[in-house]
Amino acid sequence: MKLKISVIGAGIGGIATAIRMAVKGHEVTVFEQSGRPGGKMGEIRWKNYRWDAGPSLFTLPDLMEELYMLAEEEMKVSVRYTQLEVITKYFYEDGLVLNAYGDPEAFVNEAAKKTGENPVRIRRFLKKARSMYNLTRDVFIFGDFSSPRTFVSKKFLRSALQTYKLEVLSTMHGANRRRFRSDHLVQLFDRYATYNGSNPYQAPGTLNVISHLEHNLGAYFPEKGMHSLAVELQQLAERVGVKFEFNTPVERVVHHGKRIQGVQVNGETHSTDLVVSDVDIYYLYRDLLPDLPFPEKYFKPERSTSAMIFYWAMDRQFPELELHNLFFSRDYRGEFGHLFDTKTITDDPTTYLFISSKMVEGDAPEGGENWFVMINVPENTGQDWDAGIVEVRKNIMTKISRILETDVAPHILHETVRDPRNIEEETFSFRGSLYGNSSNSSMAAFSRHPNHRKDFPGLYFVGGSVHPGGGIPLCLASAKIVDGLIDKKYG
Repeated sequence: MKLKISVIGAGIGGIATAIRMAVKGHEVTVFEQSGRPGGKMGEIRWKNYRWDAGPSLFTLPDLMEELYMLAEEEMKVSVRYTQLEVITKYFYEDGLVLNAYGDPEAFVNEAAKKTGENPVRIRRFLKKARSMYNLTRDVFIFGDFSSPRTFVSKKFLRSALQTYKLEVLSTMHGANRRRFRSDHLVQLFDRYATYNGSNPYQAPGTLNVISHLEHNLGAYFPEKGMHSLAVELQQLAERVGVKFEFNTPVERVVHHGKRIQGVQVNGETHSTDLVVSDVDIYYLYRDLLPDLPFPEKYFKPERSTSAMIFYWAMDRQFPELELHNLFFSRDYRGEFGHLFDTKTITDDPTTYLFISSKMVEGDAPEGGENWFVMINVPENTGQDWDAGIVEVRKNIMTKISRILETDVAPHILHETVRDPRNIEEETFSFRGSLYGNSSNSSMAAFSRHPNHRKDFPGLYFVGGSVHPGGGIPLCLASAKIVDGLIDKKYG
C-alpha cells in the first residue's frame, strides 16, 4: 500500500524516517522551518573557521550504515569516518591527565597506570556494561513503548527477570563508587550520565550502558565533520525520492477527529495519509495540535540539562589537546547540585573542549584552531543568562589557562555564544533542554512520550523528545521503531 507521508522537521530522526519510508515506495515530503537539515546538528561559520554547532561524537555508526544499505548504496562512498585512537583526553584538577584510548585494552592499561586502579576491575566494568547493553537494547532502545504487547514480550520479560543485573536500584554514582577505588575513574564513568542530560547521583546505575558504546564499540568521527552527516543523509533521502521543503514551517496538523487529513503550510492544507513529527512534543502539541488536550504528564518529570557553548576562533594551535577534551570540576557532586537543585551554574564547571580542526582539514586556517567550549547548564527557567555568560567565560578561561599553563584569552580572535535561550529559539527544544526529560529515576524510560498514539493512528513521533531519547543513536533508533510500526500496520 503506497502512502503519502509528511515528515515535520529535518532533524536526524526525521530524515532517517523519510529514507526508510521512501525506499518502501511511499511518497514522502519533509517540511523544515529552517534553511538546512540536521536540527541540532548545524554548523557555524566565521571567515575561514567552521564549527559543528551541536553533537560532536559519532557512535553506533551501524545505524547510519543501515540507511545506506536500505537504499542499496555503500555509505563509505558518500561518508567516510575514522575510529578514534583517543576518544577523550581527561584533565583533572589535581594534575592527572588520562587518555581514554579507543582500544579497550589500551584504555584499561592507561587507566590502571594513571589512577592505580586494579585493571581487573576496569575490565570487569566494561564486561558488565556490555552485558547490560545486550540485555536492554532490544527493549529500551529499539522497543515500541506505545504497545502493551512490548511489556509482555519474551524480550521484555527476559530483561525484567534479570533486573538485578541492571543496577536499577542503585544510582549510577553509587554503583561506580562500589566498583572502583579510584576517585578519578568514578568521576570518569559518572560523566556518562551527562550524555542524556542527567545526574549520576540520581540516575539509575543502568545508565552505565552508555559507556559501552564508546569503550567497547568505539567512537568515530566523519572526515568532513558532524554536520556533514545530516547533509549527506539529506542527499541520500533525495536520491531515494524524498522531497524537502526548507524554510517552510508547518502551521497546523490538520485532522478530523482522530483521523489525519494533512498539514497546513502557508495557509493551505497539504493532504497526507500519515504525519511523522520530528518536533519537540511541547511545541507540537502547543502550536500544531492546539485543539488536542495538552499531555501534561510528559512534562512532569525533571527536564534534562541544557548547554552554554562558546565557539572560539583561535589564532594558534595547541598540540597538547586532542579532538575531544574534558576538564573536570573539582566538586562533581556540587556541580550537579547546582544544575538540578538550584538551577544555577557552579563557578567551577566541568568544561568540554572539542576541536574538529584536529581532524577536518579546512575547519580552521593554517596555524589556528576552532574551539567548541561547552558546559552543562540548567534548563531555562528565567535565569540571568547575560550575566551568566560573563561569569562562565571568566571561569572557564581561568580553568583552561591554569591547566594548560597558557593564557588562552589573547588567542581568541572571535566568539559566538549559545545559551538555553537561543538553543530553544533555534532548535525549538523546550526550555533549551537538549534531551527532553532527564533519566533521573529508575522509571524515566517509561515516562517519555511514545512513538505512536493508539488513539491517533495516523500520527507518529521521532526525535530527542520522545522514546528512546536524545542523541544521534537514539534519534536514529526512534526512526527505526516508527518504520517498524508503520510497516506492521500498513505493510
